Amino acid sequence: MNDDKIIAGILRGDEQIFAFAIRKYSGLLWKIAASVLSNAASAQDVEECVADVFIYLWQNPEKYDSGRAKLSSWLSLVARSRAVDRYRRIIGKRELPLEEAAALSLGYGEEAAADEEKERLRSCIGRLAETEKELILRRYYYEQKPAEIAVVLNLPKKQVENRLYYVRQKLKKMMESKEGDRSYGGI
Repeated sequence: MNDDKIIAGILRGDEQIFAFAIRKYSGLLWKIAASVLSNAASAQDVEECVADVFIYLWQNPEKYDSGRAKLSSWLSLVARSRAVDRYRRIIGKRELPLEEAAALSLGYGEEAAADEEKERLRSCIGRLAETEKELILRRYYYEQKPAEIAVVLNLPKKQVENRLYYVRQKLKKMMESKEGDRSYGGI
């Protein structure tokens, strides 16, 4: 069954065609949502994200434009968007000791055991741009590989690796500057 027939059936309220669409696309959407939510959410969160995509399709089939993309591509984009939103909500609800985890992962090891060093790192990470914080969180707290981060952020893997390198260098310079002082201007 092609994309136009699926959408036409959903527009008519045909539950059998909708069930067909769920069977056809649920595996793909599960992989996309799971890649975004890996290490941050449970399987139930991934399942709810996929269900949200199908609810959106059922309620808004007219938003799909067959002239712009295949149905699988459009649903994939919706799934990624929903998963990123869910990821941000999950992370926003947590009060995580991100700075402590990042300190250990960035090689500050024993130094991070000292409260003063932890506070300096916390202060430095706090001054990073939101995108830089997200990279640090994903790589060093959730231990996502650059390839996984690349999928979530829709960037080439090499660009993620480069950004991580520069953010680590920036943090290192910030940590080495006098007491991680707030006047640090960046790289």
